[in-house]
This record gives sequence, structure tokens and C-alpha cells, in this order.
Amino acid sequence: MSNTLIIVESPAKAKTITRYLGPGYTVRASMGHVRDLPVRVLGVEVENGTFEPQYETVKGRGKLIGEIRTLAREATSILLATDPDREGEAIAWHILAAAGLSRAGNKVSRVEFHEITEKAIKAALANPRQLDMNLVNAQQARRVLDRLVGYKISPLLWHKVQKGTSAGRVQSVALRVVVERERAIETFVPREFWTVEADLARSPFSKNKADVFHAVLWDAKEKKKAEFEKGDQAQDLVEVLEGARWSVANIARKEVPRRPSPPFITSTLQQEAARKLHYKTQDTMKIAQQLYEGVSLGAEGSQGLITYMRTDSTQVAAEAQMAAREVIKELYGPQFLPDRPPFYAKKAKGAQEAHEAIRPTRPAREPDQIKGWLTPQQFQLYRLIWRRFIASQMAPARIEQTTVDIEARPRPTGRLDSQVGAPYLFRASGERVIFPGFLQVYREGRGDSEDEEEDTGSLPPLDVGNLLDLLKLLAEQHFTEPPPRFGEASLVKALEELGVGRPSTYATILSTIRDRGYVIEQKEGRERKFHPTELGRAVNDLLVARFPELLDVQFTARLEEELDEVADGKRQWTPLVASVYGPMMEQLKKAQREVTKIEVPPETLQSEPGGSAGTGRSYGRKSGSTGWKRSPGATATGGESPTSKYTRRPAAQSASGEGTAKPAPKRRPAATAQSRSRNTNGSNNNDNNVEESSWSNSFASRTAKPTPARTPAAAPAATTTGTTAEMTCPLCQKPMVQRKGPYGDFWGCTGYPNCRGTRK
Repeated sequence: MSNTLIIVESPAKAKTITRYLGPGYTVRASMGHVRDLPVRVLGVEVENGTFEPQYETVKGRGKLIGEIRTLAREATSILLATDPDREGEAIAWHILAAAGLSRAGNKVSRVEFHEITEKAIKAALANPRQLDMNLVNAQQARRVLDRLVGYKISPLLWHKVQKGTSAGRVQSVALRVVVERERAIETFVPREFWTVEADLARSPFSKNKADVFHAVLWDAKEKKKAEFEKGDQAQDLVEVLEGARWSVANIARKEVPRRPSPPFITSTLQQEAARKLHYKTQDTMKIAQQLYEGVSLGAEGSQGLITYMRTDSTQVAAEAQMAAREVIKELYGPQFLPDRPPFYAKKAKGAQEAHEAIRPTRPAREPDQIKGWLTPQQFQLYRLIWRRFIASQMAPARIEQTTVDIEARPRPTGRLDSQVGAPYLFRASGERVIFPGFLQVYREGRGDSEDEEEDTGSLPPLDVGNLLDLLKLLAEQHFTEPPPRFGEASLVKALEELGVGRPSTYATILSTIRDRGYVIEQKEGRERKFHPTELGRAVNDLLVARFPELLDVQFTARLEEELDEVADGKRQWTPLVASVYGPMMEQLKKAQREVTKIEVPPETLQSEPGGSAGTGRSYGRKSGSTGWKRSPGATATGGESPTSKYTRRPAAQSASGEGTAKPAPKRRPAATAQSRSRNTNGSNNNDNNVEESSWSNSFASRTAKPTPARTPAAAPAATTTGTTAEMTCPLCQKPMVQRKGPYGDFWGCTGYPNCRGTRK
């Protein structure tokens, strides 16, 4: 009897596939990578310019490799069914090499599952292919580049800035984006301006709120709100308009369609989950991985609920579109169906069009039908994905936009009271939903906020010539706003727009700069925003000054495109690595000679109680050899170690059941099957953060001596000069006063010591 050996990555996926296939198939999980670069040494041949990786078996995988080798001898065919991306291709290649599958004369093929459903699996088995070495080489190039940057530059930061600090090819660029935004905020000089605004109502006013609307003085020439530089100018006009006659001069109405957003790709899922569910990116990817690999639904058994969650394509299979149309017709009515299924252009250059968007595997499986079988987090994320996909297949909303021009004619001061002066133009606008379309199901969030995009509000019924009652007329003071700080969602969006990293790497990037103490999160209103710490600024400034090209956003984006060219077979990977390594080493040697020790001042910007997005972390001076010391009782949540699929380390379980990653001075035993099934998540290791973490742990084990833990050092005493700043404290908004400290002059909050806010 023939037997086919199928090798996947996670036990959860293996369990689901086994149930679908039955006898004649043996499904085994590789637990992620079985080979990786060594932890304690560079592991890349740089002397002869070949940049050949020196892989070794991941600790704890030897027994697994032996089992796969034994099963392969008994199998008539072997199918490598790792995840359908570059890293999955590389994992398949490592399994092939480590277990010697090709040497045994086995028939080895590669298959891809974009969704874990019976139909998709059987279709994939019927269409095997050979390993794509272009994809493998693209992943190797990224891996080697990240290793070289992390292991070569991190020692410079360790010696010149602080032990426990490190560099990363993409992570450091993301930190630069945050630091430069913060400095733009600090140097921003607000500009004062005034507007004249009115609350009006249909005449006679019936005290019905629906009859009240808002209008602003309009500059017809500039086609925008009229602005005054000084309040006196605006107030003079308010006085001129006392007793003015208000009337409707013109009404313009137009109907516009509002089209739905496309179904989720990796980056947009991370953004919306951050806005609406307040999930960190790594948590979003971990939960999505669980939904993809399979969730037990009682009598139905284990079911894959969504398609593969690492994708940058908005394409949807025709079969899924037709299934969605049936759901829409049944739940909302035929009027909510567009004439034909919508088509969405690819999101960005380099998008992998072979993949689908993230969608439910069965659109008819409504979230409430399976709520009892899911964890609260799984249910919330599945519902978000389901609603976004169903809305993307619905008819556009129809919106009526109305613009009303209003004349305010001041009365003259002369004896002819019946005459009026030249009119002033005010404008009011509003909109109303004529047909809700997709808005019946879903509205997209905005910025970093959970607030959904809302209508501007409708205007009361008005006709040209209607007289209006003035309820309130005010001169309003305004100040121009600085650029907003980045939050979880907006930083992911910025990195995507800049072309820095790839969607599958964003979770690791954000968790690394947070866990390293380079940024902390503080709540501003209802949103959490990233603030760079003094340590983050020091690390960024050194790297930008000494490695300007490597830290350049455009260079990093261009490098991502070149890695895509390797994946497409248009470029060789070793010359690409050489083009980065040579200039980097020249700059490194110069920096080692010229850079002096950088003193990092004690941190004055503390995370609020409850910590950084719920981590309970507060940073002070560095303690011991592990970097920034956490406050007593602090924990770090958020999924697996940055080593991701490469070097598995056991993770302590937090209250939420998530793995808690802690740096170790040496490699630890590989994760168990249970922990691996949880760790096959969005922390995809296509990023340098693996290297900066591994280097620090390895270097610490060889050089650092244990030191007793101590509490963060208090800031040295400062004296007040008495000079008060016009600015306010960034933490409590109190006035700031000039102070002299051991590191020079600075602005300090007048609320000290209760508030320790400072500005340079």
C-alpha cells in the first residue's frame, strides 16, 4: 500500500490535515526551522567573499530529523508542505538537506496550502512542484544580511553606548522613523490663527436640535476657511456682523459613491486589529496563525477558519466571491449586491499575486455561529476578518453631499436702516447616507484610533432665500498642530508606505524596539503612542551618524526590492550581500577608531502605570548585563522570542496564555511541540531582529559578569534658574522652567517631583 509522507510546520496544522486525508498519508510537523546559523559565532564565510552560511541543527531537532528520515524510507513519496512564503520555502529546503531526503532516492515535491480546507488540500496534493531555489536564496540573503548587520555593528553599540544594546538592519531604521518624528514634534513651532464661526438655525427657530447647523467664514478665492493672523481682526468682524441678516444664497448637492475597502492583507489586518481590538501586531499574527492552522469546532472537528495570513495581495478566488455573494443576498438582500464581483488592484509594488487576501475559508460561517468554540481573542479577530471580507464584496454606499453658501449682510450705521452692507460668505457642509451598501457591515478605522470613519452630519432642509436665525457668532482661536506621534497602527502603515521591511516582519520590528527599551508607549487621549527613550535616541544618533546609508530609509526600501528580484530569479544573492557588507565594514572600522563613549542620561519619561500597552514596564538606568532593568513585577507579553522560527526557546506562560520571551545568556532547549504550535505565528523571522537579540545574548554569556539587581537610579539633582518657558510639559501640560543639571541645561516641569517631564 502506498504511503505519502507530508511534512508541515506546526502540530495544529498536522492534526487538521490528517483528519482530512485519512489512511495512506502520514503527516509530521517540523516545529519550524530544523537548521539555523549558530548562535555563538558569526556563522557566515566572509573572508573569501562567498558569504556561505554555516548552518547547524537547531538544538532539540536532532531526534525529529531522525524520525523524518526513518519515515521517508517507508514512504513512496514525500511532500514538503511548509508555509507558502519565502521562509516556508527555506524551511522545506532545510528539511530536505538535514534529513538527506534527496539522497535516499525519494520522490520529493513541494506543495502549498493557502487555506486549510479539505478541498484546498486535495487540490494542492494534485499539483505538486519542485522547490523554488530563488525563494530559498532570497530568504538566505535576508538571513545573512541580518546576521552580518547584527553581529558586526552590535558590539560597537555595546562598547560605545551601553551593554545590551544592539543594531538591526530594519529595526534600526524603524527606530529612526520614530526618533525623527519625535524631534519634528519637539522643534515644531505652532502658528496661531483665528476663524469666525457661526451656529445657525432655520428661521423661525423651533428649538429643535435637528434645525441647528454650523458654518464658517469662507474665503472664496482660496477655496478654504478664512483665516486671520490676529484675534483682533476676527473680533472686529464679529462686531461688524452684529445684527446682520443671514440667508441662504446657494445650495449645491451631489451624490457620490463610497466604495468598500479591499479585504485584509497582513499590514492592514495588523493596523485594524490595533485600532479596533487594541492588539499588538505580534498578538494579531499569533491569533491569526491559530485561525489559519485550525480550531476545533466540536462535531465538525478541527477547521482552518481563514486563509494564509502573511500576504500582500488583495486578490480573492472567484469561488470565494460567489460564496460571499450568497451570504450577502441571504443576510442583507439582493440590493446590497454589486452588479459583478469587485476587483481590487494589488496593494503595492512587489505584492505576491499568487496569494489571496486574508478571508474566511467559508464565508457562510458567520462569527456568531462558532463563537462558543473560540477564545474571546480568536472570535474578535475572526469577526473582524469576516466583516471586512463580506463588506469588500458588497455594493458601494451612496452618499449625498450638500454645500450651503450663506450670506451675512451687516446692517449699516446710517439712517437708512432698511439698507444693508456688502455680504460676507459663510459655508456649511453635510452629508447623508442615501443607501448604506457596505456600511451596513463595516467601517474602517482611522489613524491609531478605534473610531470609525463617520459621516460629517446632515443639514436641515433648506432652500435658497431662506432666512436664518443666528444663535452664536464667535471668533475662534486655533494653533497649527505638530505631526502626530506614531502608534502601533500608524507606524505599521508608515513602514509599509516607506517600503521598510515586509508585512510579515512588522510584528517583530515593533516588539524589538519596545522590548529593547528604545521606545515606550504612553497614552494620549484614547490612543497609545511611541515615545523614544534617551537610550533609543543615543543608539539612533550613533547609527545614523556612522552608517548613513545603512540607516537610510530609501536605501532600506531599495534593498527590499532587490531581495524581491532575487526571489524572481533576476539577481544573484551573494553580490547583493557583498554590496552591503563592504561599505558597512569600512564605516564600522572608522567608527571603532573615532567614536568615544556615549553617556546616556537617566530616563525621565516613564511609562504610565500599567506600562507600555499593558506590559507594566518602566525603564530606568541600566542594571547588570541584560540592558534596561524592569521595574519590580514587570512582565513582557506579546508572543514568542524574536528568534521566531529559527531557534526555539521555552516561553513562560503569561496570564493570557501567551509566551513570554526573556533574553538568555546561552541557548536553551528547544520548545516542546505544544509551545511550537503556539509559536508558529506572525513573528516571521524575515528580519534582523533575530540577529540583534541573538548577538546580545551570546555576547553577554561570554563577557558579562552577573551583577545584583538594583532599582533604577534616580535622576541627579537639578537647580532652577527661574526662567520660564512658553512651552508646556509634554506629560501634564503645566508650565516649564529652565533647570541646570549634570548634563547641561534643560526645561523641567514646574510640577516636579510629582511630574518628571522634561524637554531639551
